[in-house]
Amino acid sequence: MSDVEEQAAARSGSGGSLAHRVPDLGALELLLAVARLGSLGGAAREVGISQPAASSRIRSMERQLGVALVDRSPRGSRLTDAGALVTDWARRIVEAAEAFDAGAQALRDRRDSRLRVAASMTIAEYLLPGWLLALRAERPDTAVSLLAGNSAAVAERLLAGEADLGFVEGLSVPAGLDSAVIARDRLIVVTAPGHAWARRRRPLEASELAATPLILREKGSGTRQVLDAALGGLARPLIELSSTTAVKAAVVSGAGPAVLSELAVGEELALRRLVRVPVEGVALARDLRAVWPTGHRPVGPARDLLSLTRG
Repeated sequence: MSDVEEQAAARSGSGGSLAHRVPDLGALELLLAVARLGSLGGAAREVGISQPAASSRIRSMERQLGVALVDRSPRGSRLTDAGALVTDWARRIVEAAEAFDAGAQALRDRRDSRLRVAASMTIAEYLLPGWLLALRAERPDTAVSLLAGNSAAVAERLLAGEADLGFVEGLSVPAGLDSAVIARDRLIVVTAPGHAWARRRRPLEASELAATPLILREKGSGTRQVLDAALGGLARPLIELSSTTAVKAAVVSGAGPAVLSELAVGEELALRRLVRVPVEGVALARDLRAVWPTGHRPVGPARDLLSLTRG
């Protein structure tokens, strides 16, 4: 649109959207500074721009509104009658913008005062404590709540708006969620030292693992999802338990073998409370993912926690 067309549109009130007819906040703040200081150069310094840029911005605003706002002379800059009236209106707009900014900051402060995390059991027990300690050092005023459950429960919490960020360990991303891979994990077969498998000289085959009743996590857990996929859905439950800790305790007691995250059994293997049983022909690797509702990238403390998981 040419300068003539802009002025005509401004006079007629038909120049499209309000954003095209009303000067931006930067221009209004500059005009207020000119009114207060009586100097275009002083106003330019106050708002942090050069004097030529300030002159250009005032001229652009005058073209947009179709009236002269400032009389310039060697003695300084003086508002025209129209400029004085526009300045009164500008002051109200800037005050409203300041109130808007203060309200938005209050919303950010309220958001940043808490963080709700939902995580599948392995991540909640073995990885999140370290991440949350690091977050605490960066954001000491943020209160964090952790909801631990299986991967399906994590998805439900996020989709219901009951968590700000989630972590899952299955093979796929639950529907309605976006994700980022934060680590790799591997499942291993473990048993008590007294079990016959602890003395095997050759690796287990997939058929043997599928034919043997195992101590399993419940359906819906990431661990169970990976094992079922690896064995074609043929894993046989001896016992189904809802936490990794419970599964480990059952294996240590001699109840039977299990397939667990390598992250979860390091201490037990080092102390020989559990024995790792080699397996061949079974794909037991998996990605660990951060997840959030589709289209809602983490912000505030959730964004900071996500960054820490990649450190």
